[in-house]
Amino acid sequence: MFNSSTSSWGNNCSHSTVVTTTVIPLLYCLIFIVGLVLNAVAAWIFLHVPSEKSFIVYLKNIVVADLLMSLTFPFKILADSEIATPQLNMFVCRYSAVIFYMNMYIGITFFGLIGFDRYYKIVKPLFTSFVHTVNYSKVVSIIIWLSLMLLSLPNIILTNEITEENYSGKCIGLKSELGRQWHKASSYICTGIFWIVFLLLIIFYTSISKKIYSSYKKFRRNSEATKRKTNRNIFSIMFVFVICFVPYHLCRIPYTLSQTSSQFDCQSEKTLYYAKEFTLILSAANVCLDPIIYFFLCLPFKEKLYQKLHLELKTSSDVEISKSKRSNTLRESINVV
Repeated sequence: MFNSSTSSWGNNCSHSTVVTTTVIPLLYCLIFIVGLVLNAVAAWIFLHVPSEKSFIVYLKNIVVADLLMSLTFPFKILADSEIATPQLNMFVCRYSAVIFYMNMYIGITFFGLIGFDRYYKIVKPLFTSFVHTVNYSKVVSIIIWLSLMLLSLPNIILTNEITEENYSGKCIGLKSELGRQWHKASSYICTGIFWIVFLLLIIFYTSISKKIYSSYKKFRRNSEATKRKTNRNIFSIMFVFVICFVPYHLCRIPYTLSQTSSQFDCQSEKTLYYAKEFTLILSAANVCLDPIIYFFLCLPFKEKLYQKLHLELKTSSDVEISKSKRSNTLRESINVV
Protein backbone atom coordinates (compact mmCIF):
# COMPACT_ATOMS: atom_id res chain seq x y z
CA MET A 1 0.00 0.00 0.00
CA PHE A 2 0.94 3.64 0.50
CA ASN A 3 2.98 3.24 3.67
CA SER A 4 5.01 0.17 4.33
CA SER A 5 8.32 -0.19 6.09
CA THR A 6 8.12 -3.90 5.62
CA SER A 7 6.86 -5.52 2.51
CA SER A 8 5.25 -8.88 2.38
CA TRP A 9 2.65 -9.51 5.05
CA GLY A 10 4.14 -12.84 5.95
CA ASN A 11 7.76 -11.95 6.70
CA ASN A 12 10.00 -9.35 8.31
CA CYS A 13 12.04 -7.99 5.41
CA SER A 14 12.80 -4.47 6.65
CA HIS A 15 12.98 -1.57 4.20
CA SER A 16 13.63 1.16 6.72
CA THR A 17 16.66 3.28 5.78
CA VAL A 18 17.73 6.91 5.97
CA VAL A 19 16.40 7.32 2.43
CA THR A 20 12.92 6.04 3.26
CA THR A 21 12.62 7.82 6.61
CA THR A 22 14.29 11.14 5.73
CA VAL A 23 14.84 11.80 2.02
CA ILE A 24 11.44 10.59 0.77
CA PRO A 25 9.45 12.48 3.47
CA LEU A 26 11.39 15.66 2.65
CA LEU A 27 10.52 15.29 -1.04
CA TYR A 28 6.86 14.84 -0.12
CA CYS A 29 7.05 17.95 2.06
CA LEU A 30 8.23 19.97 -0.93
CA ILE A 31 5.56 18.48 -3.22
CA PHE A 32 2.88 19.09 -0.58
CA ILE A 33 3.73 22.78 -0.10
CA VAL A 34 4.10 23.59 -3.80
CA GLY A 35 1.13 21.45 -4.85
CA LEU A 36 -1.21 22.82 -2.20
CA VAL A 37 -0.38 26.44 -3.05
CA LEU A 38 -0.69 25.97 -6.82
CA ASN A 39 -3.92 23.97 -6.61
CA ALA A 40 -5.45 26.37 -4.11
CA VAL A 41 -4.77 29.21 -6.56
CA ALA A 42 -6.12 27.09 -9.44
CA ALA A 43 -9.29 26.30 -7.47
CA TRP A 44 -9.74 29.99 -6.66
CA ILE A 45 -9.37 30.96 -10.33
CA PHE A 46 -11.72 28.21 -11.54
CA LEU A 47 -14.37 29.42 -9.10
CA HIS A 48 -14.54 32.52 -11.30
CA VAL A 49 -14.48 30.62 -14.61
CA PRO A 50 -18.01 29.66 -15.77
CA SER A 51 -18.56 26.00 -16.63
CA GLU A 52 -19.64 26.80 -20.16
CA LYS A 53 -17.71 24.01 -21.84
CA SER A 54 -17.32 20.35 -21.04
CA PHE A 55 -13.53 20.46 -20.87
CA ILE A 56 -13.73 23.17 -18.16
CA VAL A 57 -16.00 20.90 -16.12
CA TYR A 58 -13.41 18.13 -16.44
CA LEU A 59 -10.55 20.47 -15.49
CA LYS A 60 -12.43 21.57 -12.37
CA ASN A 61 -12.81 17.93 -11.36
CA ILE A 62 -9.06 17.42 -11.75
CA VAL A 63 -8.43 20.39 -9.44
CA VAL A 64 -10.65 18.85 -6.76
CA ALA A 65 -8.94 15.46 -7.12
CA ASP A 66 -5.48 17.04 -6.88
CA LEU A 67 -6.43 19.02 -3.78
CA LEU A 68 -7.77 15.92 -2.03
CA MET A 69 -4.69 13.98 -3.10
CA SER A 70 -2.41 16.72 -1.70
CA LEU A 71 -4.16 16.61 1.67
CA THR A 72 -3.06 12.99 2.17
CA PHE A 73 0.65 13.88 1.95
CA PRO A 74 1.13 15.03 5.58
CA PHE A 75 -0.09 11.64 6.83
CA LYS A 76 2.35 9.80 4.58
CA ILE A 77 5.16 12.13 5.64
CA LEU A 78 4.56 11.37 9.31
CA ALA A 79 4.21 7.63 8.70
CA ASP A 80 7.31 7.35 6.52
CA SER A 81 9.33 9.40 8.98
CA GLU A 82 8.47 6.77 11.62
CA ILE A 83 7.36 9.45 14.07
CA ALA A 84 3.66 8.67 13.76
CA THR A 85 1.75 6.67 16.36
CA PRO A 86 0.56 3.16 15.46
CA GLN A 87 -2.98 4.54 15.30
CA LEU A 88 -1.95 7.14 12.70
CA ASN A 89 -0.05 4.51 10.73
CA MET A 90 -3.20 2.40 10.64
CA PHE A 91 -5.21 5.46 9.53
CA VAL A 92 -2.78 5.88 6.64
CA CYS A 93 -3.14 2.24 5.63
CA ARG A 94 -6.92 2.17 5.85
CA TYR A 95 -7.98 5.62 4.68
CA SER A 96 -5.27 8.06 3.59
CA ALA A 97 -3.53 5.76 1.11
CA VAL A 98 -6.83 4.71 -0.43
CA ILE A 99 -7.89 8.34 -0.90
CA PHE A 100 -4.51 9.11 -2.48
CA TYR A 101 -4.81 6.38 -5.11
CA MET A 102 -8.50 7.01 -5.75
CA ASN A 103 -7.91 10.68 -6.57
CA MET A 104 -4.85 9.90 -8.67
CA TYR A 105 -6.90 7.67 -10.96
CA ILE A 106 -9.80 10.11 -10.97
CA GLY A 107 -7.40 12.74 -12.32
CA ILE A 108 -6.01 10.33 -14.91
CA THR A 109 -9.52 9.42 -16.08
CA PHE A 110 -10.55 13.06 -16.47
CA PHE A 111 -7.49 13.78 -18.60
CA GLY A 112 -8.68 10.93 -20.80
CA LEU A 113 -12.12 12.54 -21.03
CA ILE A 114 -10.54 15.87 -21.99
CA GLY A 115 -8.65 14.12 -24.78
CA PHE A 116 -11.87 12.48 -25.97
CA ASP A 117 -13.74 15.80 -25.86
CA ARG A 118 -11.02 17.61 -27.84
CA TYR A 119 -10.81 14.77 -30.38
CA TYR A 120 -14.48 14.84 -31.32
CA LYS A 121 -14.74 18.63 -31.31
CA ILE A 122 -11.68 19.11 -33.53
CA VAL A 123 -11.27 15.97 -35.64
CA LYS A 124 -14.94 15.06 -36.01
CA PRO A 125 -16.84 18.36 -35.53
CA LEU A 126 -19.80 17.11 -37.59
CA PHE A 127 -20.42 14.42 -34.98
CA THR A 128 -20.80 16.93 -32.15
CA SER A 129 -23.81 15.93 -30.09
CA PHE A 130 -25.11 15.80 -26.54
CA VAL A 131 -21.84 14.23 -25.36
CA HIS A 132 -20.28 17.70 -25.54
CA THR A 133 -22.92 19.43 -23.45
CA VAL A 134 -22.13 20.68 -19.96
CA ASN A 135 -24.96 18.64 -18.44
CA TYR A 136 -23.60 15.47 -20.01
CA SER A 137 -20.09 16.21 -18.72
CA LYS A 138 -21.47 16.75 -15.22
CA VAL A 139 -23.27 13.40 -15.31
CA VAL A 140 -20.12 11.67 -16.55
CA SER A 141 -18.13 13.36 -13.78
CA ILE A 142 -20.49 12.01 -11.13
CA ILE A 143 -20.24 8.52 -12.64
CA ILE A 144 -16.42 8.68 -12.60
CA TRP A 145 -16.30 9.72 -8.95
CA LEU A 146 -18.82 7.08 -7.88
CA SER A 147 -17.08 4.33 -9.87
CA LEU A 148 -13.65 5.03 -8.39
CA MET A 149 -15.15 5.34 -4.92
CA LEU A 150 -16.86 1.94 -5.26
CA LEU A 151 -13.60 0.44 -6.51
CA SER A 152 -11.71 1.89 -3.56
CA LEU A 153 -14.25 1.26 -0.79
CA PRO A 154 -13.45 -2.45 -0.31
CA ASN A 155 -9.81 -1.52 0.33
CA ILE A 156 -11.09 0.45 3.33
CA ILE A 157 -13.67 -2.06 4.53
CA LEU A 158 -11.40 -5.11 4.14
CA THR A 159 -8.49 -3.51 5.98
CA ASN A 160 -10.14 -4.84 9.11
CA GLU A 161 -7.41 -6.81 10.92
CA ILE A 162 -6.58 -3.71 12.92
CA THR A 163 -4.91 -4.19 16.29
CA GLU A 164 -1.76 -2.60 17.62
CA GLU A 165 -0.30 -6.07 18.11
CA ASN A 166 -1.04 -6.99 14.50
CA TYR A 167 0.50 -3.82 13.06
CA SER A 168 4.23 -4.03 12.37
CA GLY A 169 4.66 -1.36 9.71
CA LYS A 170 3.12 -3.34 6.84
CA CYS A 171 -0.25 -2.22 5.50
CA ILE A 172 -0.91 -5.51 3.73
CA GLY A 173 -0.80 -7.28 7.09
CA LEU A 174 -3.87 -5.34 8.21
CA LYS A 175 -5.99 -6.82 5.43
CA SER A 176 -8.10 -9.93 5.58
CA GLU A 177 -7.47 -12.66 3.02
CA LEU A 178 -10.29 -11.27 0.90
CA GLY A 179 -8.79 -7.81 1.39
CA ARG A 180 -5.45 -8.95 -0.01
CA GLN A 181 -7.15 -10.45 -3.04
CA TRP A 182 -9.17 -7.28 -3.62
CA HIS A 183 -6.02 -5.21 -3.22
CA LYS A 184 -4.43 -7.23 -5.99
CA ALA A 185 -7.53 -7.05 -8.22
CA SER A 186 -7.95 -3.30 -7.76
CA SER A 187 -4.26 -2.79 -8.60
CA TYR A 188 -4.81 -4.64 -11.88
CA ILE A 189 -7.92 -2.59 -12.64
CA CYS A 190 -6.30 0.77 -11.87
CA THR A 191 -3.18 -0.10 -13.84
CA GLY A 192 -5.43 -1.08 -16.75
CA ILE A 193 -7.26 2.26 -16.48
CA PHE A 194 -3.98 4.13 -16.78
CA TRP A 195 -2.65 2.22 -19.80
CA ILE A 196 -5.98 2.48 -21.63
CA VAL A 197 -6.15 6.25 -21.02
CA PHE A 198 -2.48 6.67 -21.99
CA LEU A 199 -2.90 4.82 -25.29
CA LEU A 200 -6.13 6.69 -26.09
CA LEU A 201 -4.43 10.02 -25.44
CA ILE A 202 -1.68 9.10 -27.90
CA ILE A 203 -4.33 8.30 -30.52
CA PHE A 204 -6.44 11.38 -29.79
CA TYR A 205 -3.61 13.90 -29.81
CA THR A 206 -1.92 12.41 -32.85
CA SER A 207 -5.19 12.82 -34.76
CA ILE A 208 -5.67 16.34 -33.39
CA SER A 209 -2.16 17.37 -34.49
CA LYS A 210 -2.73 16.08 -38.00
CA LYS A 211 -6.08 17.88 -38.22
CA ILE A 212 -4.71 21.22 -37.04
CA TYR A 213 -1.65 21.08 -39.27
CA SER A 214 -3.67 20.16 -42.37
CA SER A 215 -6.21 22.92 -41.65
CA TYR A 216 -3.60 25.61 -41.28
CA LYS A 217 -1.66 24.41 -44.27
CA LYS A 218 -4.83 24.80 -46.30
CA PHE A 219 -5.76 28.29 -45.04
CA ARG A 220 -2.44 30.02 -44.44
CA ARG A 221 1.12 29.67 -45.55
CA ASN A 222 2.95 30.53 -42.38
CA SER A 223 1.78 28.18 -39.66
CA GLU A 224 5.03 27.78 -37.71
CA ALA A 225 3.73 29.69 -34.68
CA THR A 226 0.58 27.60 -34.67
CA LYS A 227 2.57 24.39 -34.93
CA ARG A 228 4.78 25.40 -32.02
CA LYS A 229 1.82 26.29 -29.82
CA THR A 230 -0.06 23.13 -30.71
CA ASN A 231 3.01 21.00 -30.02
CA ARG A 232 3.54 22.74 -26.69
CA ASN A 233 -0.06 22.18 -25.60
CA ILE A 234 -0.22 18.55 -26.66
CA PHE A 235 3.20 17.50 -25.47
CA SER A 236 2.75 19.19 -22.09
CA ILE A 237 0.01 16.66 -21.30
CA MET A 238 1.93 13.72 -22.73
CA PHE A 239 5.09 14.83 -20.91
CA VAL A 240 3.25 14.79 -17.58
CA PHE A 241 1.86 11.32 -18.28
CA VAL A 242 5.20 9.89 -19.37
CA ILE A 243 7.25 11.41 -16.54
CA CYS A 244 4.75 11.17 -13.69
CA PHE A 245 2.76 8.02 -14.34
CA VAL A 246 4.50 5.63 -16.72
CA PRO A 247 7.42 4.71 -14.39
CA TYR A 248 5.08 3.94 -11.49
CA HIS A 249 2.75 1.81 -13.60
CA LEU A 250 5.65 -0.22 -14.93
CA CYS A 251 6.46 -1.40 -11.42
CA ARG A 252 3.07 -1.35 -9.68
CA ILE A 253 1.98 -4.87 -10.58
CA PRO A 254 5.33 -6.53 -9.71
CA TYR A 255 5.34 -4.64 -6.40
CA THR A 256 1.75 -5.68 -5.64
CA LEU A 257 2.65 -9.31 -6.35
CA SER A 258 5.60 -9.04 -3.97
CA GLN A 259 3.14 -7.93 -1.29
CA THR A 260 0.52 -10.60 -1.87
CA SER A 261 2.65 -13.68 -2.54
CA SER A 262 5.57 -15.38 -0.84
CA GLN A 263 7.52 -16.12 -4.04
CA PHE A 264 9.85 -13.11 -3.73
CA ASP A 265 13.07 -13.12 -1.73
CA CYS A 266 13.98 -10.21 0.54
CA GLN A 267 16.31 -8.52 -1.96
CA SER A 268 13.66 -8.60 -4.70
CA GLU A 269 11.09 -7.16 -2.31
CA LYS A 270 13.45 -4.35 -1.33
CA THR A 271 14.24 -3.52 -4.97
CA LEU A 272 10.55 -3.39 -5.89
CA TYR A 273 9.75 -1.39 -2.77
CA TYR A 274 12.33 1.30 -3.57
CA ALA A 275 11.23 1.37 -7.21
CA LYS A 276 7.63 1.82 -6.13
CA GLU A 277 8.43 4.55 -3.61
CA PHE A 278 10.54 6.68 -5.96
CA THR A 279 8.19 6.31 -8.93
CA LEU A 280 5.27 7.11 -6.62
CA ILE A 281 7.01 10.40 -5.82
CA LEU A 282 6.89 11.19 -9.54
CA SER A 283 3.17 10.40 -9.58
CA ALA A 284 2.61 12.62 -6.55
CA ALA A 285 4.51 15.45 -8.26
CA ASN A 286 1.69 15.50 -10.81
CA VAL A 287 -0.25 17.78 -8.43
CA CYS A 288 2.44 20.44 -8.99
CA LEU A 289 2.40 20.13 -12.78
CA ASP A 290 -1.35 20.09 -13.43
CA PRO A 291 -1.83 23.82 -12.61
CA ILE A 292 0.86 24.62 -15.19
CA ILE A 293 -1.10 22.58 -17.74
CA TYR A 294 -4.24 24.61 -16.95
CA PHE A 295 -2.30 27.81 -17.64
CA PHE A 296 -1.10 26.71 -21.07
CA LEU A 297 -4.13 24.72 -22.22
CA CYS A 298 -7.13 26.63 -20.88
CA LEU A 299 -7.40 30.17 -22.23
CA PRO A 300 -10.34 31.15 -19.94
CA PHE A 301 -8.22 30.08 -16.95
CA LYS A 302 -5.24 32.08 -18.21
CA GLU A 303 -7.37 35.15 -18.89
CA LYS A 304 -9.00 35.02 -15.45
CA LEU A 305 -5.62 34.57 -13.75
CA TYR A 306 -4.21 37.64 -15.51
CA GLN A 307 -7.34 39.57 -14.65
CA LYS A 308 -7.05 38.70 -10.95
CA LEU A 309 -3.39 39.67 -10.98
CA HIS A 310 -4.24 42.92 -12.83
CA LEU A 311 -1.95 42.00 -15.70
CA GLU A 312 -2.55 42.46 -19.42
CA LEU A 313 -2.73 39.28 -21.45
CA LYS A 314 -1.62 40.16 -24.95
CA THR A 315 0.90 38.13 -26.90
CA SER A 316 1.63 37.96 -30.58
CA SER A 317 -0.02 34.56 -30.87
CA ASP A 318 -3.14 35.79 -29.08
CA VAL A 319 -3.40 38.78 -31.42
CA GLU A 320 -2.93 36.50 -34.41
CA ILE A 321 -5.65 34.16 -33.19
CA SER A 322 -8.07 36.96 -32.37
CA LYS A 323 -7.73 38.30 -35.90
CA SER A 324 -8.23 34.94 -37.50
CA LYS A 325 -11.55 34.40 -39.25
CA ARG A 326 -11.50 30.64 -39.09
CA SER A 327 -14.11 28.68 -37.24
CA ASN A 328 -14.46 28.80 -33.46
CA THR A 329 -13.71 25.10 -33.25
CA LEU A 330 -10.34 25.45 -34.93
CA ARG A 331 -9.51 28.56 -32.94
CA GLU A 332 -10.43 26.74 -29.73
CA SER A 333 -8.30 23.77 -30.71
CA ILE A 334 -5.15 25.88 -30.63
CA ASN A 335 -5.79 27.26 -27.18
CA VAL A 336 -7.17 24.10 -25.60
CA VAL A 337 -6.10 20.74 -26.96
